[in-house]
Amino acid sequence: MKKEKAPTPRVLRLNQYIARSGICSRREADKLIAAGRVKVNGSVVKELGLKVKRDDLVEVDGRRILPESFVYILLNKPKNYITTTKDPRGRRTVMDLIRGACEQRVYPVGRLDRDTTGLLLLTNDGDLAEKLAHPSHRVSKVYEVTLDKPLAPEHLEAIKQGVRLEEGVAQVDDIALIKPHVVGLELHIGWNRVVRRIFEQLGYEVKHLDRTLYAGLSKKDLPRGKWRFLTKEEVIQLKYMMQE
Repeated sequence: MKKEKAPTPRVLRLNQYIARSGICSRREADKLIAAGRVKVNGSVVKELGLKVKRDDLVEVDGRRILPESFVYILLNKPKNYITTTKDPRGRRTVMDLIRGACEQRVYPVGRLDRDTTGLLLLTNDGDLAEKLAHPSHRVSKVYEVTLDKPLAPEHLEAIKQGVRLEEGVAQVDDIALIKPHVVGLELHIGWNRVVRRIFEQLGYEVKHLDRTLYAGLSKKDLPRGKWRFLTKEEVIQLKYMMQE
């Protein structure tokens, strides 16, 4: 069944118009406006509260932009795909997996490294993406971690207490043994490669890392390498969670 698009309002605040074009969040749009990089109908504007109509000519850095309907795509990322829109070395990216999914330009929210599998959200909703990525919103992520050897009881306890890394103490929300060498781990911190580094600090090699839950979203019935649009209810729930 074809996905029904929500109509774009006829009149929008300028920062909202820019955000709806998919290039950035409203906060970042305000910075573009203040820097004089935005034109409306040929004139540079710096008035943050300016309202524009859908048929106005709005340009950012000389390029015309148009508001779009927001799109939210959930992908079950396989191994050996880069979480970026382009790769200068020609490696496969997550964009290859959703090619043709929508007309809008969507971007990954956060990152999964090349060897990590599991849930990844892609959207053109810059405001939501910014909130999901911000530490203050404490977005929960659950991983299944396969180690090169069984996890020792003392190391399980050490992870519960928090493992010190270069950024500080990495606190987890929950940890449980699934098998002697397979661990379920829930955390909200988003430091680079934080799950792998927690276990490396204790002398383990992570053989496989899979994100099974992200911000309440599950990969149930979503096979590896496949994607789906979020339901209306899921989008509402995500935005409710991100309310300031």
